[in-house]
This record gives sequence, C-alpha cells and structure tokens, in this order.
Amino acid sequence: MTKQNTSTAKETQPSCLIELSSISVKLGSKQVLSNLDLQLYQNEIVTVIGPNGAGKSTLVKTVLGLIKPDEGELFRQPGLSIGYVPQKLHLDQTFPLNVQRFLSISGHSSKSGDIKAALSQTRAEHLLTSSIHELSGGEFQRVLLARALLKKPDLLVLDEPVQGVDMNGQSDLYRLISDIRDQTGCAILMVSHDLHFVMASTDKVICLNQHICCSGHPETVSADPAYLEIFGNAQESLALYTHHHDHHHNDSGHIVTDSGTSSPDRQESP
Repeated sequence: MTKQNTSTAKETQPSCLIELSSISVKLGSKQVLSNLDLQLYQNEIVTVIGPNGAGKSTLVKTVLGLIKPDEGELFRQPGLSIGYVPQKLHLDQTFPLNVQRFLSISGHSSKSGDIKAALSQTRAEHLLTSSIHELSGGEFQRVLLARALLKKPDLLVLDEPVQGVDMNGQSDLYRLISDIRDQTGCAILMVSHDLHFVMASTDKVICLNQHICCSGHPETVSADPAYLEIFGNAQESLALYTHHHDHHHNDSGHIVTDSGTSSPDRQESP
C-alpha cells in the first residue's frame, strides 16, 4: 500500500523523501523482500549491496513505483522527482544517434541549454555531438547520468552505475556521483557489487538478502557478522579507500555539518 503525505509530522521533515515500512514483496510464489524498512533522506547516499538474488532490483523497482508491495506501506514525498539510471540500456546499433539527440528524446527536456548543463554536471559536455554508439563504458554512464539529471531529481536511483567501466573509470564515476550529491543536495540510492569502492563513496550501506541483514555506517557494517558471512573480510580493501569530510556525528549518531545543520539518518563514510 502506498500512502501520501497527510501527517503534519511528515510535513515538518521534508528531508525524508521516501520511507518504506515493513515492506514485503512476492514474485509468484517466491518471497523476494521480507519485512523491509528503509528511509531515504535528502543529501544522503545509500548503497545497497547483496548477493545475486538478494532482491536488490526488486527493491529498486519498489522505490520507483514499478512494483506494488504485497505488505507494508510506502511513503513518498508529494511531487518527488526521481532520476533513474538503469543497469542496462540496449540501443539499436543501426539507428544513427548522437548524444544531443539521445538526450533530447529522453522526455525530460529537449532544450539545448538544459542538455549542455546536464552534460557539464557529469563532465561530459565534450561528448555533445559524439555518436552514442561509439562511447566508452564510462562515457556512456556519464551520458546516462546526465539523462537522469535532466529531470532535476530530488532522488537519483542508480542500478550498478559503473557496470562495464574499468577500475580507474569506476573510481572517477564514484567521485562524480558524490560531487553530484554535494552540488544538488539530492538523495542517491545506489546498487553496487563494488564493495571496496562502495565503502568509501557512501554515507550508509544496506546489506540485503531478501531482508536487511545489517545497515549503517560503512565501517560498522563491514565488521558486522551478517556482512562477513556473505562477503568475507574486506578490511584490506577498505583500508585503500578513504575520504575526508566536512561533518561530524552528534551524540545520537546523526551527521552535523560544519554549518551546524543536522541530517536525521545520514551516515558518513570512513
């Protein structure tokens, strides 16, 4: 069941964009998601990890409204704009299409200025007149990100955003994703298998295997027995990827920026 924002308490917390409460989903006779709770806040990057068949794609489709949960409630902030980058996008190789034309037919905006601005945000403005079929994996992902940004989203949903990109390109893309969050203040829900990069590029990690096995600060999750049972000890990889931040935790564990503002659930990266 999906409910709209009728609560005064909800209206006083506009930073909470989506909330899933006790969500369960069956596909046929198979239980795919069970009793799942999730909140997505403005200016937060949440990354979902889990083995194949864990229900990651089903969770994404539920958030996007493409799958109706069998049980539980889904709150979505009224007027919420969602930009989506799919795991795969197949294009007809025989159809002549450059980047500008591809973005103009996305249905979000055909204005040249908007398209150039979106490409600039993803550092891909030089690709404007390039054939969409001749882009590298990293270039294509930047164009797909620009396509999602044309919606001016409050929430970006990224399903395996670095698939088909080499190691250096993956690192660049994750930094770009973090920069987009910093520049726009949007929330980002990301699905990834790149655990060593994820731990340095996200505020909160959710370890999913039909249900939420563990969640929270990346460093905490990496030491959780449920995480270790699924993925093993990734501490050596984690040590290679760190970043600096401009915030600290208050006594409740919430993030407080240097300006003194607090985010209810936003977690920092190690």
